[in-house]
Amino acid sequence: MKKTDIPIDYSQEVANAFSRNQPLVALESTIISHGMPYPDNVATAAALEEAIRKEGAVPATIAIIDGRIKVGLSKEQIEFLGKSENIKKASRRDIPVILAEGSHAATTVAATMIAAALAGIHVFATGGIGGVHRGAETSFDISADLQELARSNVAVVCAGAKAILDLQLTLEYLETLGVPVLGYGTAEMPAFYSSSSGLAVDHRIDSPEAVAAVLDSKWKCGLEGGVLITNPIPEEFSMEKEKIDNAIEVALDEARRIGIFGKDLTPFLLGKIKELTGGESLSANIELVKNNATVAAKIAVAYSSRLKAK
Repeated sequence: MKKTDIPIDYSQEVANAFSRNQPLVALESTIISHGMPYPDNVATAAALEEAIRKEGAVPATIAIIDGRIKVGLSKEQIEFLGKSENIKKASRRDIPVILAEGSHAATTVAATMIAAALAGIHVFATGGIGGVHRGAETSFDISADLQELARSNVAVVCAGAKAILDLQLTLEYLETLGVPVLGYGTAEMPAFYSSSSGLAVDHRIDSPEAVAAVLDSKWKCGLEGGVLITNPIPEEFSMEKEKIDNAIEVALDEARRIGIFGKDLTPFLLGKIKELTGGESLSANIELVKNNATVAAKIAVAYSSRLKAK
């Protein structure tokens, strides 16, 4: 297939960035349609884009609308995704069906990585990746995000895997797939709502330039796949570990009791945890993803500068 045959559209801002060789940062859209309630979702989407522009990069929020991959969304499109009910949630397996039927979908981490790679965007900011679910030894519930990290040449900046997951098994699975897990200013894997998990990352990296050097060396050697850059939630917004762990256990017990699983599980758990923490988890989520967007923009600028210097 020729690149012109791919059903992909670029916003004017993104198209201009490509023509001017400006650094870009991809953003997912499930956080808009499935991760937060309205109007927090729309306000957060705008804040993420602004945080990226502030650091000298260009944001590219990604979604599927009318069966077309959209790289860069207008305010009206973000509002549509934030307010509309029944927006589908697209991972790798869903993309061909959604494109073929001409429908709408918000993109997960995996689907956003695919679209970013198709577009030629190498840095992506999200809140937390999917991973190995608790009890996966019997359920086999493992997010497609991990396999995509082994396939797509996109660096993902996150606050670790979502805290509802089995973080130890997620790290083991990433090791099996050969995905480097870097700690940005930390030697520990962040635990999403909390800055510390007690689990070691593969390597600590302390600057955007150092991350850019890793990306450059990986891809120029033909080592396919992404890099996971774990960036702890700022300490002032980090939640007490015991409090969030208790809320997660209650939410997981309720999900098991009423039979929620698969792609419905994560949105249910996040909503229930928000309820159990009196909204504190939502506030922490907003702050950590804004912080990730800022760090991702710095990395994109450093990586772009490195390529231009060659």
